[in-house]
Amino acid sequence: MARRAALAELATLFLRLGVTAFGGPAAHIAMMRDEVVERRQWLTDAEFLDLLAATNLIPGPNSTEMAIHLGYKRGGLPGLVLAGSCFILPASLIVLAIAAGYSVYGSTPQAEWVMYGVGPVVIAIVLQAVVKLGRTAVTGVFPALLGIAVVGLSVAGVNELVLLAGGALAGLVSALGRSGRTLLAVAIAAGAATVHVAAAAVAATAETVPVTLTRLTLFFAKVGSILFGSGYVLLAFLRADLTERWGWLTDQQLIDAVTVGQVTPGPVFTTATFIGYLLGGWAGALLATVAIFLPGFVFVAITQPIIPRLRRSTVMGGLLDGVVVSSLGLMLAVTWRLAQSAVVDIPTALFAAAAAVGLISWKLNSTWLILGGALAGWLLRASG
Repeated sequence: MARRAALAELATLFLRLGVTAFGGPAAHIAMMRDEVVERRQWLTDAEFLDLLAATNLIPGPNSTEMAIHLGYKRGGLPGLVLAGSCFILPASLIVLAIAAGYSVYGSTPQAEWVMYGVGPVVIAIVLQAVVKLGRTAVTGVFPALLGIAVVGLSVAGVNELVLLAGGALAGLVSALGRSGRTLLAVAIAAGAATVHVAAAAVAATAETVPVTLTRLTLFFAKVGSILFGSGYVLLAFLRADLTERWGWLTDQQLIDAVTVGQVTPGPVFTTATFIGYLLGGWAGALLATVAIFLPGFVFVAITQPIIPRLRRSTVMGGLLDGVVVSSLGLMLAVTWRLAQSAVVDIPTALFAAAAAVGLISWKLNSTWLILGGALAGWLLRASG
């Protein structure tokens, strides 16, 4: 009975988040923290941070993998499947409906009015989460300096995977002290040489490849299995094969697909749903969606049981700490970039301030704040 109640609560929570979680992975993770740490107290900030670090150590969509982690933590393997599926399903259905309209009319619907109000609210939600998580993660001068460095380098344009790797190595060095640093330096050099050789060996060549459901499925399974990074990384990865190598999509179609994935709620990887529909209809949409998300379920099921072991190890705990601080730095850098395009005038500044007051003083649920921002943006733009 208790397990059934826990699963029902997971389904209700992640279906709601799947409908209202606008703003990208940082915002999704902030909303999840508000729900599972602040409101339901399923786990502590420290435990939440370890799961956040774990999502950055494996390929796939970070916020979806966080939902899967939380489901596993709360409801075991059934919870893992349920939470992840409920977070993905609403977004996929929304994107599928948009794709069906796009295939008829040849353009994506305009979402600027809604995002005008949602963007500033997302800023307040993410900042509150970063501040609260930072109190747990930043325990001294070294993690504070590491976090500041990650924020600065990310804003300057350094790749997020490089920063996560650098944070992990910094955490390792801190945990090792003087012993083992030479060995670590040799390992880093060997790893860099291997990556360089592998990169040099890969050359994308144009070829004529017909679209089939099998090729479509295998392609998105590959993407879900090896892709780290944001929606912009996804765009570059998809373009290399789908546009340049195989010619399945035009550049404009690909840009539209990624845009739809970003402006709709839920995971950005629902871009696969859009592309799958364009290339293979309803069956293509279903297969592409399952293929790109399935590896994340597998990776979480494999990695979550070993997180406590990593935390108990001094050396691996140091690595985890470095990834945690780097993850928070990246969240803060993403928020800075988003703020530049979201807080653009007096009304949006007031939206952000009102959301901050609602979060801090009244402890309003972030879902209601998102919906309120969407409604306010729509009404203000419609009346203007």
